[in-house]
Amino acid sequence: MDTQVADPLLGTLVDGRYRIRGRVARGGMATVYTAVDERLERTVALKIIHPAQVRDAAGQAFSLDRFTDEAKTIARLTHPNVVAVYDQGTHAGLPYLVMEYVRGRTLRDILAERRRLTPVEALAVMEQVLAALAAAHRAGLVHRDVKPENVLVAEAPTGGSHNLIDAVAKVADFGLARAVEASADDPNGGQLMATVAYVAPELVTDGHADPRSDVYSAGIVLFEILTGRVPYDAERPVEVAWQHVDRDVPPPSRIVAGLPPVLDELVAAATRRSPGGRPTDAGALLAAVQAARENIAASGTTQRMRPVEQETVIVSHVTPAARPSWARLPDAQPAPRSRRRAPAPAPSSPVDRIKAQYRKLMGDPRGRLALTAGAVVLALLVLTGGWWLGFGRYEVTPQLTNLTKDQAISTLAQAGLEYRFLDPQYREDVPKDVVLVQNPPPGERVVRGGTVVLTLSAGPERYLVPDVVGKSWELAVADMQAAPLKLKPVKAGEKYDDLAPKGTVLSTDPKADTEVPPGTEVKVIVSKGKAPLSVPFVEGKTVAEATDILQKMGLRVSVERVESDKPYDIVVKQTPANGAGAEPNDEVKLQVSNNQNVKAMPEVRNARCGDAEGLLASMGLQVEVRGVLGDKNWFKVVNQNPASNTAVQAGQQVVIECQLG
Repeated sequence: MDTQVADPLLGTLVDGRYRIRGRVARGGMATVYTAVDERLERTVALKIIHPAQVRDAAGQAFSLDRFTDEAKTIARLTHPNVVAVYDQGTHAGLPYLVMEYVRGRTLRDILAERRRLTPVEALAVMEQVLAALAAAHRAGLVHRDVKPENVLVAEAPTGGSHNLIDAVAKVADFGLARAVEASADDPNGGQLMATVAYVAPELVTDGHADPRSDVYSAGIVLFEILTGRVPYDAERPVEVAWQHVDRDVPPPSRIVAGLPPVLDELVAAATRRSPGGRPTDAGALLAAVQAARENIAASGTTQRMRPVEQETVIVSHVTPAARPSWARLPDAQPAPRSRRRAPAPAPSSPVDRIKAQYRKLMGDPRGRLALTAGAVVLALLVLTGGWWLGFGRYEVTPQLTNLTKDQAISTLAQAGLEYRFLDPQYREDVPKDVVLVQNPPPGERVVRGGTVVLTLSAGPERYLVPDVVGKSWELAVADMQAAPLKLKPVKAGEKYDDLAPKGTVLSTDPKADTEVPPGTEVKVIVSKGKAPLSVPFVEGKTVAEATDILQKMGLRVSVERVESDKPYDIVVKQTPANGAGAEPNDEVKLQVSNNQNVKAMPEVRNARCGDAEGLLASMGLQVEVRGVLGDKNWFKVVNQNPASNTAVQAGQQVVIECQLG
């Protein structure tokens, strides 16, 4: 069972005002918590910068003044599609922002569930994102980190978690990347504080960013929500970053067939590698997106798209009058009429003309020879063409299933064939990057230089157990059941914890970041809060002493005799251990020594001298009594040797000192 310590900030009161209630998310620069503003009695989001982003005194100091100035600038940015900033400060040396708490999900969560959006949904979301960015650009702010994780989608006013057309989208983290980057103040050129999948080329080459950089990132986001993937991928982030510099973003319709051409044009305009070729700011791109949305809405009744596999779009006939004014063709002009028309001779029948030509050829020997030669050449051409069309232009498709990706590519290259990969499929019994399916199948004919379509194995389907320690049970369940994880959270028990509030997750089994198949049962231990009792340490005491202490606390005691080298009746082990939380009437198990040969010296001080001598003698000990003159019952024991609980054996001499009293 994995045991993890809960987030120490949970329950903390920040700046005497914000009580942290739960952890929402942890990113590269900061951790986001839900908190209650106890002064205004409202729920807010508290974003605390990570210690790793705040350099110690030995390095370049974190510029708190710069961070404060950025926070003030962001706080002045008021827009319905911008996550509002209410306050800023520092806690334990870490800068924090207090922001509007948006009840909903990130655009990344929605894409994880649905993979991609419809064109109308994608444009509806992008309109709100660009409206927020346009407001920032007018205020002189550049976001620098536009990505689905920074777009929060609140529930639609009309209800329904899947109604994205009416949902409210809000953009978060304006200027945060710039504030942290500027605070680092690296003399060697600064840091690239951006996400490489969405970074603009100019940020990679010279670190410069302006509103056109946000336009580029917004174009990449539009590409992703239309296709379900980002345009570039590589093993190392730096390789992804340089692909933005060296390559043009492909049209979305190349990934998802049937998308309207206007979407390809939008993505191409927003993601041109040269900043000068893009819209000047988010407002300009917003106008283009709105026009595209109207275009798609207007043409929705005349356009019919086949399924994605067909890669074909059929558009019904559009008359010139239906075209917009700027796209209409010139009106056709009637052909000029001649002033005089000569009477045309009556045309002969085509059949008659062919017969006449045939008679002319057959009447001439050279004509007959030419006709025969032509017939032979035609027959040869037909035979050759038939062979080419039926056999010569084809290759036999090689066996590719069960080969690795590299082996399949090498085999196709030797056969002079091209290849194309479909999305991989998860298979428990086939390793990753092994060919599962090929089309055409092995042994069938394929045109020379043609394309063989391959489906690779993605290997066993595995997902990482999310880190839910410190979250409430309800949030932990939601995280584990979110697509595509679909794990089975089980409340395996509750434990007292002095640090974790009641109902928060203490640990999981399997632990966080463990790879598991979908549907795996994850056992969760939940905090019961601080325990009402703390079990004391009773090991080394006699069973009578230990029982008396525990029962006075309201705990039940059970005793088990065990073999031990400790004296008889001495407690050698207790369960629960010292300091463990407990409730009244909980059971404490004591393992007690059963060693009859070695006993514990009892406590006889303050006992009557005669009674003490009798007790020790009954244990088989040799008792030496000192200080007694007369009746021993007139005297009390004031000292003993050995001390109480010391191990003694039968026949051993012990001493008690007595005084009159």
